[in-house]
Amino acid sequence: MVIRSSQHHTTSHIVAPTIKVYEEGARTFLKRWTARRKRSSALLMEWMAGLPRGAPVLDLGCGGGQDAQVLRREGYRVVGMDLTAAFLRVAGKAVPSLPLVRADMRELPFRAASFDGVWAAASLIHLPKADATRALRALRLLAKPEVTLAATLTYGTKSGLLTKGWMPGRYFARWRKDELARALRRAGWQVLSLRVVSNQERKGRWINLVARRR
Repeated sequence: MVIRSSQHHTTSHIVAPTIKVYEEGARTFLKRWTARRKRSSALLMEWMAGLPRGAPVLDLGCGGGQDAQVLRREGYRVVGMDLTAAFLRVAGKAVPSLPLVRADMRELPFRAASFDGVWAAASLIHLPKADATRALRALRLLAKPEVTLAATLTYGTKSGLLTKGWMPGRYFARWRKDELARALRRAGWQVLSLRVVSNQERKGRWINLVARRR
């Protein structure tokens, strides 16, 4: 396992509390998430169907490595990235020899055109929208031409810190379909699929998207 940290990443007053919650509650979070997740994400399977086996892909916000396991099993060359060290330790045990990078999504530590695909399940949701848009622009540079991005984001209109419920203190950005489509276009992505789903892999309403680098 290789864990490297971005030298210049910043954690704002919005992002830092979220990372703190995940660091302190990683075991609880992953236990509950693993128990709930009984099969591979439908969006992940849809996205993989358009990717050649053996392609290098980035699992952005890889958590405990659940999706990275699926990607590795299907023959992809996966790099997992997360800012939560506790998650990366679990991922390293779950997927031995998986390259792991500890870094901030706002300062991606990869060379241009490094990946044939980007998978971002419930990770961009923890960035304020302006930061998420900049991250999408940076991800476009990491991707080769015609590469696809698949991501899940929380649907809605009110963004902010979770003040009650399960694992409070985390920040969630909630998007409408039209504003997310505009953000993707501004970042240089062509939307292929953008749909709202309810209570699928995760509780609540989410936007599942697939986009191609223009």
